[in-house]
Amino acid sequence: MNKSEKLNLIRATGVIAIMRAQSSEQLIAAADAIKAGGVRVIEVTMTTPGALDVIAEATQRYGEDVLFGAGSVLDAETARAALLAGAGFVVAPTLSLNVIALCNRYSIPVMPGCFTPTEMLTAWEAGADMVKLFPAEIGGPALIKAIRAPLPQLEIVPVGGVTLDTAADFIRNGAAALGVGSSLVNQKLLDAGDMAELTRRAARFIEEVKNGRGK
Repeated sequence: MNKSEKLNLIRATGVIAIMRAQSSEQLIAAADAIKAGGVRVIEVTMTTPGALDVIAEATQRYGEDVLFGAGSVLDAETARAALLAGAGFVVAPTLSLNVIALCNRYSIPVMPGCFTPTEMLTAWEAGADMVKLFPAEIGGPALIKAIRAPLPQLEIVPVGGVTLDTAADFIRNGAAALGVGSSLVNQKLLDAGDMAELTRRAARFIEEVKNGRGK
């Protein structure tokens, strides 16, 4: 997929599953399960053991069926390593202009972490494709609506505090997509091997995105 196709998949799916698995085997099993529920975009955090190897294995296994990205990227060097491993997009917890520049250089979608309107506009003007509102539980869905009132060009993805109870509200208030962590995939479910529950949760999040979009 080219950059535009990747961004369109993120928008269309509306859910980015944030995974912090303990092994590549757990992540692959979880990816199968949430893909069955309709979620085809997965962020593998760099805090995952052997994250680069996990990304490389996953992208080789799924091809274009699932878009894998790297999360918790703090600097351009890590971003470059993730791209070489096959990451299809990059997410950062903070605003790093060097990470944005690196991803733009190689035409890879980049989503820096921001909280204030100033940070978001700075990221957008530097070439960020979307901005990650983090931590989104502070301010909640109403914060997205408030920020996009004067800055409607921003595509905001909330992360932190996104649950089945809040998902539709975030979308209704203008979120382009949702970053979902433990409410979808958590270590307890992975250790229990409860893949059926992961599929069920993925499907419910997809349904809540549709509800938020009035579909």
